[in-house]
Amino acid sequence: MRLRLVFSLTLILIFRVVPMSVRSLLAGFCCLIISSVVSAQTSDAVSDPDLVAPYRAAAVERWEDDIQALEALDAELEPNPDAVLVIGSSSVRRWSTIQRDLAPYRPIRRGYGGAKFTDMAVFAERLISPHQFRAMLMFVGNGITGADDDHTPEQIDSLARSIVAVAHRHQPDAAVFLIEITPCEKRFAAWSKIRDVNAVLREIALTTPNTYFIPTAGLYLDSQGNPRAELFVEDKLHLNDAGYRQWGRLIRSRLDETLRMIAEESQHLAR
Repeated sequence: MRLRLVFSLTLILIFRVVPMSVRSLLAGFCCLIISSVVSAQTSDAVSDPDLVAPYRAAAVERWEDDIQALEALDAELEPNPDAVLVIGSSSVRRWSTIQRDLAPYRPIRRGYGGAKFTDMAVFAERLISPHQFRAMLMFVGNGITGADDDHTPEQIDSLARSIVAVAHRHQPDAAVFLIEITPCEKRFAAWSKIRDVNAVLREIALTTPNTYFIPTAGLYLDSQGNPRAELFVEDKLHLNDAGYRQWGRLIRSRLDETLRMIAEESQHLAR
């Protein structure tokens, strides 16, 4: 069961059953327990220094210039604790209408083309730690393309958990959202494998505090279960303007829903 669900049910029990005189004490005790568990899970996820070691040299050789270009943008950015950090692959890099599509949120777009979980894990500290944010979104659409060297779901599980842990270690109170990999015509032959990865991302969200999954596949499949060509550009891989509008609408709705829930839980704790 999700840790935050257990936490919420515990608080409900406290507020309904326990006498007023001891509610604050017990609520504070619950907060301490949950905080300790979260810290332990985060520590475990980032405690293995060898996790990204096999991927570091190749990632730096291929993507160092791109990461430095993103870091140069950081120097021009005014800090905003209400910002939403968006990291990921080319679908994030190409999202030129992100300010429009996620308004009124203040997105910080940090994507680079061809990103995989292997190199995203290598660069996670550099992409995440310069920023203050209310929430972080991650979309990585590569790694499973139908090629012989595709990553396994087990690899992606460890790498994605590592990236999430970096975000939670940097800002423990910020929500992290994992966006489902989009079904597209170019890679539809590998869709069953991609669905396995989406299941892994969903499980990470279910088992990691303050982490959420955003399902999007239904938007991009027609009634026959095939990718909707009208939402993609000519390469049959990346979204067009209509596709991004759909993406933004769903992501914004999920942000609204989750951040409102978090705010309500915080208000209950403050009483």
